[in-house]
Amino acid sequence: QVQLVESGGGLVQPGGSLNLSCAPSGNIIRLDDMGWYRQAPGKERELVATITSGHMIDYNDSVKGRFTISRDNAKNTAELQMNSLKPEDTAVYYCNAEVLYYSGGVYNNVDIWGQGTQVTVSS
Repeated sequence: QVQLVESGGGLVQPGGSLNLSCAPSGNIIRLDDMGWYRQAPGKERELVATITSGHMIDYNDSVKGRFTISRDNAKNTAELQMNSLKPEDTAVYYCNAEVLYYSGGVYNNVDIWGQGTQVTVSS
């Protein structure tokens, strides 16, 4: 079974920093486009940042200059460095990726979500 596993969430004071990581488990061949999304209570899930396999990056305007997305294609991992955190950044953060994997003699290309990691910014 192929999964994405996030880590690094937690409680931080306003102005603080957190680093989120996303790593796959299973027989992964390659991760293509990857992204981080977040969902706050009572709100719809929104894009935070995306990065292609060629390292083309896009950010939600609300996080530009504060968050940095990166990836390691050799390790098939992605990170989200979050600085100058604000209370409005509080949400469950999800990793998403287009995954190519091999199973049962077949190559599969699917879109996968992680289980999410809670980020709480509060004094």
